[in-house]
Amino acid sequence: MNSLASTLDLALRNVRRQRGRSAFVVGAVALGVTALILAGGFIKDTIVELGDSIIYAQTGHLQLSRSGYREAASFDPEAYVIEDTEALRGELEAEQGVRQVLLRLYTAGLAGNGDSDWPVIIEGVEPERESALGSYINIAAGRRLADSDDFGVLLGAGVAQALELEPGDWMDVVATTVDGSMNSLEFEVVGTFQTFSKDYDAVALRLPLAAVQELLGVSGANVAVVELADTADTAALATALGDRFGARGFAVERWEDLDPFYRQTVELYQQQFGFLIAVILLLVVLGVGTAMGMSIHERAAEFGTLRALGTRDESIRKLILVESLILGLVGAALGLILGNLLALAISAVGIPMPPPPNSDLGYLSLIRLSLPVSLLAFGVGALAPLLAAVGPARRSVKMPIVDALQRGV
Repeated sequence: MNSLASTLDLALRNVRRQRGRSAFVVGAVALGVTALILAGGFIKDTIVELGDSIIYAQTGHLQLSRSGYREAASFDPEAYVIEDTEALRGELEAEQGVRQVLLRLYTAGLAGNGDSDWPVIIEGVEPERESALGSYINIAAGRRLADSDDFGVLLGAGVAQALELEPGDWMDVVATTVDGSMNSLEFEVVGTFQTFSKDYDAVALRLPLAAVQELLGVSGANVAVVELADTADTAALATALGDRFGARGFAVERWEDLDPFYRQTVELYQQQFGFLIAVILLLVVLGVGTAMGMSIHERAAEFGTLRALGTRDESIRKLILVESLILGLVGAALGLILGNLLALAISAVGIPMPPPPNSDLGYLSLIRLSLPVSLLAFGVGALAPLLAAVGPARRSVKMPIVDALQRGV
């Protein structure tokens, strides 16, 4: 039993000989690994859906604006307007991985129905480009803005509810021009929209970019929104654009930085998943540990005989740990296969979910396949029986040889 090959051979024979207990350990490990894969895939889908809802309903992947715009635009709005927008758009769209660039002009103002007013965030947008980006915007009533809607407005559901407006109604929008005077224009409501954020829907309204330029008395825009072909390219392109445009007085911001709620949610789910891993590992170790302890206790005479024949205590401990590792690897492999197959089957149907906090929209959740989650689950499953066997293996060689041999009588 000195060589690893002989230890492995004997361990495999012992595993096959103890079929009942081996099957129990393998089954317990497989269930734990399957649970981790399903839980991790569900959490990953929740995080991806939240990120996509932010990107494709509000922020895009990247936003480029004049440096200081977020902090000081309200004091000097004219200083943060980007004038040569088409040249900027062409330069950005020439970047590899960029799908399109949208121009927006933001300001705060008041929306009124003739009887009451409501504070709003006014977004001047390019309707057709926004329709291509806004796949996560749900049109609750009416339709989206079109390029032909010179004086049309798309209202957040909360704004429409507060002002009791419906598609076809007319409303006033009041804002402060760049020279400090007040300006007002009348718009026809073409539709109302909902996103995953009730707070956003309660204050946002969208107008054609040209109408907001007329309302504020400016040309150009204050934000260029960049949509990418692949969200995974966001960080690399943000760095590249930041290096290039930073010297020209621009700031490039990623969508994660524009919505702190996303980062907080990701941190929360990561902590929950870490706690879930600890709980499942503990349950598997306890369940497997009981089975391993009973098996080693019943084999006390076998180990006593080996020790009486001169086998070292370290070799017996190694044999027990190798047996446990074999069971863990087999159980983890089965759990890996079962978990990913179940993930595919569940995702083919979907899981209807109620609206998350701060939202009125439900969604269909999936169990996303994830290599990191699968590898983590496999590692936890393989490690659990090994941890569970450490204590019994130590006790098995501490028992006096005479007492161990008497167990076989």
